[in-house]
Amino acid sequence: MKIYTLQLGQMGNCTYIVQKDNQGIVIDPSWNMRKIYKILEEHLITPKAVLFTHGHYDHLTDAQDLLETYKIKGYIGKEDIGLTTLPEDFLIALEGDCCLQIAGMKIEFIHTPGHTKGSYSIKIGNVLFSGDTLFCSSIGRTDFPESNAKDMQKSLVRLSKLPKETLVYTGHAYGPSFKTTIEEELKNNSFMQMAIREPKTFGDIL
Repeated sequence: MKIYTLQLGQMGNCTYIVQKDNQGIVIDPSWNMRKIYKILEEHLITPKAVLFTHGHYDHLTDAQDLLETYKIKGYIGKEDIGLTTLPEDFLIALEGDCCLQIAGMKIEFIHTPGHTKGSYSIKIGNVLFSGDTLFCSSIGRTDFPESNAKDMQKSLVRLSKLPKETLVYTGHAYGPSFKTTIEEELKNNSFMQMAIREPKTFGDIL
């Protein structure tokens, strides 16, 4: 499995292309489809699906073009479909946790609400694509109408229980890097630490 990272747009959005053999998936394509197409073409990758960690516009701007060009579907949390501008016939709604085989890969969709109701963290092998749930030493905002601090606390506890060596690729290049591990976040992320140790007061710091 190979992972290609593109940092696109003015908010440091991370788009990921995951390749296995000559097939692949695209996670959170946004802002610059030309650069995404270039990676796909240079490495002879045929995308089989698009995966959205959540429905905020900065994670799916211009994604319809990619879906139409390759005639593929986008997987997204059911609760977040209403946040997008994408036609519903391009989308497959995710409900709860699920595991699917796509492009020859076992893909685990872990429902991690908090930043949005339909936020998902996507796990492939020992790699987790956390979207805007977990960042390096930080977490996604919970002050949007579609956010919920209590849900975020529970989601962070869920992620904290993944194997410590799990590699985490985040939704933005915020903080020191876009790449971390569960072990590093357990050591350095004060939000994750408080979610675990002080769940009742977690929302007070956000």
